[in-house]
Amino acid sequence: MTDPRELAARQPANFVLGAATAALQIEGGADLRGRCGWDEFAEQPGRIIDGSTPALTCDHFHRSEEDLELMSGAGLDGYRFSISWPRVQPEGSGRVSSEGLDFYDRLVDRLIERGIRPMATLYHWDTPIPLEQQGGWKVRSTAERFGEYAAIVGERLGDRVADWVSINEAATVVLNGYGLGVHSPGEEQLFRAGAVARNMVLGHGYAVQALRSVPVAGRIGVTNTHTPVSPATDSKKDKAMAGLLDFVHNRLFADPVLLGRSPEVPRGLPLPMRLMLKSVSRMSRKDLELVSQPLDFYGLNYYFPSLVAAGADPTGMSPDGESEAAKDLPFRLLDWPDLPQTDFGWPIAPDGLRQISQQMAERYGTRLPPVVITEGGASFNDAPSPDGSVNDDDRVAYLAAHIGVAADLANGAIPGFELEGYYVWTLLDNWEWAAGFSQRFGLVHVDFDTLERTPKSSYHWIGDVQRARRGKTEV
Repeated sequence: MTDPRELAARQPANFVLGAATAALQIEGGADLRGRCGWDEFAEQPGRIIDGSTPALTCDHFHRSEEDLELMSGAGLDGYRFSISWPRVQPEGSGRVSSEGLDFYDRLVDRLIERGIRPMATLYHWDTPIPLEQQGGWKVRSTAERFGEYAAIVGERLGDRVADWVSINEAATVVLNGYGLGVHSPGEEQLFRAGAVARNMVLGHGYAVQALRSVPVAGRIGVTNTHTPVSPATDSKKDKAMAGLLDFVHNRLFADPVLLGRSPEVPRGLPLPMRLMLKSVSRMSRKDLELVSQPLDFYGLNYYFPSLVAAGADPTGMSPDGESEAAKDLPFRLLDWPDLPQTDFGWPIAPDGLRQISQQMAERYGTRLPPVVITEGGASFNDAPSPDGSVNDDDRVAYLAAHIGVAADLANGAIPGFELEGYYVWTLLDNWEWAAGFSQRFGLVHVDFDTLERTPKSSYHWIGDVQRARRGKTEV
């Protein structure tokens, strides 16, 4: 179902259809900000699949007006961007860069002038190097510095930003950055990395406290990636390992934030593992009060469901790259036999969005605030045709199916789950972390040699959906 008029008719009038980006993946301008952990990680041989770095990426820092015109051309309701911590605070504390804050100040103003709702994410993985060298998210002081940074940004932009996201995908930072080593800072601590989640959830708490103390006028939330987890078989071992991934991926961060308590360690795991998980996830009552301050919305990033079997993958593969540490995991992810895949090898399962929404509604009940799908999208390695156009029908089909599920959710398909919008990942083809420039998620094709932007057919399709929603006739 890719008919723009049909999809438009299913969306509530106040549904926000937008696009999302992250500062490090598109901004470039590395010489005008402080260094972050990803800068050093990318300079280590073999870390990034194509040897690229985030120094230039899409050069959005110098081409933001062009990119704002692209947003307007697609008729986006909202734009989710992230603020680079080292661009605002090059050392991660103390000195503030007025030039860095000025960039985001102008960006927010330009969005509002175009009628596009600004959603600002305070942390999308770019930890300033001085903090990384002092322990990064392994130490509580990083969480405290994050709260101070949140206050600085809130004081400057808090009168105009509509929605604030404290931290993006703490689960991914814990798993990929500190557990498997496929992302910055490249540490392979496996389940000992759970302590990192505790400090990241504290960082969220300090940020919420800071934003409310400013106070900012907009709403405050957080974003995490969630995946519905299924065991490969009905065996006790497969079920236990599915419970383990659900704990680490879905509950380690969300339970303290939404329920105000440490997550319950799943049953069926070996006692030493249960004790270790309980130890790294336990928080004091005072800290739980800090991190469970009521939120105005909850950001849900959904990409795919997970099929889990007991026993490590001898190749050490993970959804984001190969890892030696993954060979020591007590479980492995399997391919879904009946599901198509993106060019990144991720399964395509629109109904998984409905499934995880149902699980969240059941788990969190009245503690679950309104939800926004803050990321959803697919990588297809499309390229310009001889006539210069970029046809990405696979992405159109992907987005139509997923936004269709989102429309059902926004219309109350699941009692207790209030969905407000869907942000497509992503506006521009970008620097996709450890995958470098090898994966393209954008609505707009970027030639990484010339930086020329070419809207894809998915971009034009989104525009048609938006024009149909607004009753315009040129669809």
